[in-house]
Amino acid sequence: ADGTVVDCAGTPLRKDNTGYALPQLLVGSEGTLGVITKVALAVPAAPSSVGVAWLACDDFGAVRRTLRLARTHLGEVLSAIEFLDLPARDAALRAQPDLSDPVEGGSFRVLVEVAGSDAAHDDEKLNRFLEASAEAGAVLDGVVAASTTKARELWRVREGVSDAMSNAGFVFKYDVSLPPARLYDLVDEARARLAGFELDVAGYGHVGDSNLHLNVCDATGYNAAVHETLEPWVYEAVAAAGGSISAEHGVGQCKPDHLHLNKPAAAIDLMAAIKRTLDPNLILNPYKVLPAAAVGRPRGFPLFCADDERDDE
Repeated sequence: ADGTVVDCAGTPLRKDNTGYALPQLLVGSEGTLGVITKVALAVPAAPSSVGVAWLACDDFGAVRRTLRLARTHLGEVLSAIEFLDLPARDAALRAQPDLSDPVEGGSFRVLVEVAGSDAAHDDEKLNRFLEASAEAGAVLDGVVAASTTKARELWRVREGVSDAMSNAGFVFKYDVSLPPARLYDLVDEARARLAGFELDVAGYGHVGDSNLHLNVCDATGYNAAVHETLEPWVYEAVAAAGGSISAEHGVGQCKPDHLHLNKPAAAIDLMAAIKRTLDPNLILNPYKVLPAAAVGRPRGFPLFCADDERDDE
């Protein structure tokens, strides 16, 4: 951390296997190893054909069957597949009264997006997928957005969940990944653990990536008893199921003391050695990612981390 500029983007080649991939070292380091001053981006052409379907599924098993059918029938044009349970949907609709749910029945909603370059071809694949999903009993009801405006409205329901939950009260947010068969179990288990509290517990996320966002909202404000019921149980349950305690948003200042649940001691020691080599004075984004003890610094002031991240996109 002496201000030296290391230019790894001077030659933006698709393939360059000369030496260590230093840019990759900074990916996920959350500013603890260096400051990125320049990037080279590969920008593909925007798709000329986009279609969005909104589906109702009876249970999470049906959501998983829908995912498998989407991968089978949509292939290369499948660009997104998202899910949300009814508490998540209801929160988004309460916060956005101009929106509505165009389908009925079931306990889950699934948003499927296709993107390609041939509208007729892409629409045909989407229709075949919908027919197969209905015939297999995976989908109870569904609609295809008739316009770009309608497609955006469906995306607003899905993407509006996080803000809606945050605006409704104090929210404990967890961004985790889990084996596909266990993805929604965490939500059911959280509801069971929290049955004695008046809370909104919602699950939604990127089902294609097996990435779950668990939100627990208390309309009355922060409750220490809820916090103690959730943590460290959430992190321990995720790790025990073979998942990751941070799927997208990193470790930050709130989860370093739980890093050992996902990384062995040897890996944490190696990361700490890299940190001390590149930042010997420990001045780059301190108290993030690695446990204080791992890098040989006193623990910082107590941090309150219950509602520290935006966990939607």
